[in-house]
Amino acid sequence: MKSAKSKTPRKPLFKKGSQASLKDPVGVYCRVRPLSFQDQESCIEVINDTTVQLHTPEGYRINRNGDYKETQYSFKQVFGTLTTQKELFDVVANPLVDDLVHGKNGLLFTYGVTGSGKTHTMTGSPGDGGLLPRCLNMIFNSIGAFQAKRFVFKSNDRNSMDIQCEVDALLERQKREALPIPKTPSNKRQIDPEFADMINVQEFCKAEEIDEDSVYGVFVSYIEIYNNYIYDLLEEVPFDPIKPKWNSCNTPVRNTDFIPPQSKMLREDKNHNMYVAGCTEVEVKSTEEAFEVFWRGQKKRRIANTQLNRESSRSHSVFIIKLAQAPLDADGDNVLQEKEQITLSQLSLVDLAGSERTNRTKAEGNRLREAGNINQSLMTLRTCMEVLRENQMYGTNKMVPYRDSKLTHLFKNYFDGEGKVRMIVCVNPKAEDYEESLQVMRFAEMTQEVEVARPVDKVICGLTPGRRYRNQAFREELTRRLELRGGPVGDEQSVTELLLQSFPPLPSCEILDVNDEQTLPRLIEVLEKRHHVRQMMTEEFNKQVVAFRAMLQEFDNAVLNKDNYIHGKLSEKEKVISGQKAEIERLEKKTKTLEYKIEILEKTTTIYEEDKRNLQQELESQNQKLQRQFSDKRRLEARLQGMVTETTMKWEKECERRVAAKQLEMQNKLWVKDEKLKQLKAIVTEPKNDKPERPSRERDREKVSQRSVSPSPIPNAPPIRIRHRRSRSAGDRWVDHKPASNVQTETVMQPHVPHAITVAVANEKALAKCEKYMLTHQELASDGEIETKLIKGDVFKTRGGGQSVQFTDIETLKQESPTGRKRRSSNTAPAQEVVTEPEWTDVETRCSVAVEMRAGSQLGPGYQHHAQPKLMIKECK
Repeated sequence: MKSAKSKTPRKPLFKKGSQASLKDPVGVYCRVRPLSFQDQESCIEVINDTTVQLHTPEGYRINRNGDYKETQYSFKQVFGTLTTQKELFDVVANPLVDDLVHGKNGLLFTYGVTGSGKTHTMTGSPGDGGLLPRCLNMIFNSIGAFQAKRFVFKSNDRNSMDIQCEVDALLERQKREALPIPKTPSNKRQIDPEFADMINVQEFCKAEEIDEDSVYGVFVSYIEIYNNYIYDLLEEVPFDPIKPKWNSCNTPVRNTDFIPPQSKMLREDKNHNMYVAGCTEVEVKSTEEAFEVFWRGQKKRRIANTQLNRESSRSHSVFIIKLAQAPLDADGDNVLQEKEQITLSQLSLVDLAGSERTNRTKAEGNRLREAGNINQSLMTLRTCMEVLRENQMYGTNKMVPYRDSKLTHLFKNYFDGEGKVRMIVCVNPKAEDYEESLQVMRFAEMTQEVEVARPVDKVICGLTPGRRYRNQAFREELTRRLELRGGPVGDEQSVTELLLQSFPPLPSCEILDVNDEQTLPRLIEVLEKRHHVRQMMTEEFNKQVVAFRAMLQEFDNAVLNKDNYIHGKLSEKEKVISGQKAEIERLEKKTKTLEYKIEILEKTTTIYEEDKRNLQQELESQNQKLQRQFSDKRRLEARLQGMVTETTMKWEKECERRVAAKQLEMQNKLWVKDEKLKQLKAIVTEPKNDKPERPSRERDREKVSQRSVSPSPIPNAPPIRIRHRRSRSAGDRWVDHKPASNVQTETVMQPHVPHAITVAVANEKALAKCEKYMLTHQELASDGEIETKLIKGDVFKTRGGGQSVQFTDIETLKQESPTGRKRRSSNTAPAQEVVTEPEWTDVETRCSVAVEMRAGSQLGPGYQHHAQPKLMIKECK
């Protein structure tokens, strides 16, 4: 029965971005190089394992006030000046190499100012290899025992790998060896002493969990980006004598002249990954061979001497390590001849040219042009990082300008999720590089916020694991058994020879004597034994054939039954799947309908929320307006209440004052009438003289004194002072404001307020102690006499803690000259000597008249004269 060869299951296609939700930030590390001289001023200080601090050196003033500004920046890890290359490799590059062996991509680049130690970090120095030789050493330590023979993997110009069998690879090797081109470096050749110390890594480093059922091939390429053009540093340009090249002087070049390489173009493969078309890829089998290829390209890299660095890199260099991996077949002997099963991963090690300021490097001509292109490419890298960060943080969809520079265009796939990205920021702590280091730190801090999609694990091919070692174990066991039997163990031994060895050996058949009767019987016996063994083996073989046929029949029946069972199950599953597909379609339609409804509801909700916010704002404004109106109303009510209370008190006082004045007026009238009656009685009772005499001043005084001594009609009235007139509002404590400009009058009747505080200028301290206020104001009347006004008011406390005066009354004191009056005689009628109210005697004309007036008169603002004149109180001078 002929068994059909089963086809290896294909690798399922991976949809790009299926794990876009799993993202990791760009790993940014900082390395501080030591100072060239110990007495140099440093502007960078390592605070801890993740933080560095920049402080302004002497001569730099950041703030206007002259203060020094200190800034701290955080990284994933900070490596100080004493950090070794081994410590840096274990933290930064070791995980990238481990991912490379397991089929994932990685990008590692060094960034910093010129002279900050980027090339030293990447390449190293004699006796202390950098990251690149250590990465190569770890790769070959991991896959050294599982490497495929040379040319089993064959690179093409489509950024992929072809695979061929060992016979074709052998022919390819023989063909390459016959060509006169330079041969690929062999690991048996002597190592160049120029870089022998760089690759002599003492520490053994190896990746874990290597796929032992696969074969590997390592390919390296080395390019540089100079003035935004890509050049292949491993390209060998042959000289063509038929078509000579022309140099810049328009003369043919000689064989010894250097022919500049042609720039390369960037292309996009079928998986939308960028690669350099036509780039030389060299298959290497050891660390020494790979580093020799790198060193050959390093000699072609463009470097120049500047003011800041004796060997300044004038281009960005990219060393690409590609690792091809293909599984073994089911027997574990040969490589599986299926291109789809090849896993291709790459690690890009980038040494960026340093950013520099032309005013410090003193660059001119080509150096100036190179510096401009370097700074432009680094600025494009920074712009791409800023746009990526903005798109991720704010959800925008701005276009990232990858195509503005060859550097960013080549590595755009890494930032789109094709592998891990790590950056080493190299800084020089010397004070002269402070401004450049500050810009580098800001770029590094911003780069840490960019997230890159996590790379996807490779897909398992589906073959039985451990087949390589099982095949080796089978061969070792077969060899051991053959050695135990004593037979040949070579590979040329056939099955027939193995069967013949199982028969008994033939005796010697040579007959030398006619009477020899032993040789033939012995031969016959051996042949009979052989025939018997052959028959037994034939019978055993026939039995095994019958048993094997029976087993095959049973196996066929079982396979048929299983096929029928599987077909039945498959039909059932297909029915279930068709039903599930129909259900899925129904659910998808329902989902679309629900999504459409949800979208409508979301829009409606958005509108309602907007209306709600507007209504809430309007409600808040209305509430604020109502609160303002309510507070205004309360203030108005309090003000009106105060005004009502004040007016009520004012009118109550006014009424009391009017009643008291009226009572005093009536009592005075009664008293005057009593006095008149007494005088009339005296006149009637006294004897008549022939000639009437004018009473003297002494008699007038006596009369006045007698009249004053007479009982007053006012009960319990206080005695009237002779030279002072008491104010009507003397019950409270007063502030008596008498300006210093007032003239002292000689009037007998003077205003007098007891317990008053007399001031020349009104002040807050005096007002705070009193309840009443009186201002004495003097002015010249129309007749030339001095007129004194007593302006009175009430003192109130204000809300602010001060005092205010509200004027309520005015009293006017006026002097009149007696020359303007006429004397009246009493010749005709003696009874006319009684002085009536409108007629005064000559004695009375010399008296002062005090007229009391009230607030609101027409004499000035707030003054008002009473309609009826007040009682005139007269007192002689």
